[in-house]
Amino acid sequence: MTKFKAWVSAARLRTLPLSISGIIVGSSLGNNLFLKTNIFWLAIATTLGLQILSNFANDYGDGVKGTDNKDRVGPMRALQSGVISKQQMFKGIVCTAILALGLAISLIYVSFGKDNFLYSLFFFILGLASIAAAIKYTMGSSAYGYRGLGDVFVFLFFGLVSVVGCFFLYTKNVELVVFLPATTIGVLSAAVLNLNNMRDYDNDKNSGKNTLVVKLGIQRAKMYHFTLLIISMLCMLVYLFYTYKKPMHLLFLLSFIPILFHFVKVFKTNTTELLDPELKKVALTTFLLSILFSLGQIL
Repeated sequence: MTKFKAWVSAARLRTLPLSISGIIVGSSLGNNLFLKTNIFWLAIATTLGLQILSNFANDYGDGVKGTDNKDRVGPMRALQSGVISKQQMFKGIVCTAILALGLAISLIYVSFGKDNFLYSLFFFILGLASIAAAIKYTMGSSAYGYRGLGDVFVFLFFGLVSVVGCFFLYTKNVELVVFLPATTIGVLSAAVLNLNNMRDYDNDKNSGKNTLVVKLGIQRAKMYHFTLLIISMLCMLVYLFYTYKKPMHLLFLLSFIPILFHFVKVFKTNTTELLDPELKKVALTTFLLSILFSLGQIL
């Protein structure tokens, strides 16, 4: 593996569509012409920066703690491979954090200008919290990913912060109904993490990484997973009930088809390593839902 490929691998490009799903949903609710706005593109850039930062930090944290080892299922991590050193990865984390913060400040300025200081201050603090959350998932002695709290933070930042926050950037307002699609994106993102942790159950348990799956055990983690999938669909159906105005609003229902197939696949799979391909499927299905949902809003 070349150094360039190692950095690309550490960025985990397959996670990026999931990370921007909430931005797409929140933007489509906040502005029908969101694709033509600077807010949307800066929000996308900021979110991508934060996701890559999280991926670098995860690579570093798991690598330093020894969680990424020969027993881990899935592709070899960059630090684990030895192509990128701990010092180089740490510098990459610092540089990416600075870039993400710069993008967040630009997004805040474009959204609020000079006249909404309190809004700007709140989102600046939220930006700092997002950077801290991205780093502290696996890095440091108090890494929350090692205490079973990863799902909570994923739900909050991928779902509520991403969708409701982005909606607020456009409207300067909060509507309760927006929390329904925000919850859907959040629980589907948590489902992706849960799949990842089910796949890595044995290695995480042996390495002392007490994810929620390790705490629950595989069977209860499966039930938790099914609950997340059911909540995701129910929230969208309730949202549809309250907001339906035209047939295009039904378009996102097509994304339920791969979710149902995935439900059956997980139910029938007893070997956790075989769940690895399902991560990509659920992540892309969440992205598909966001695209179909936004098309239904703007067309």
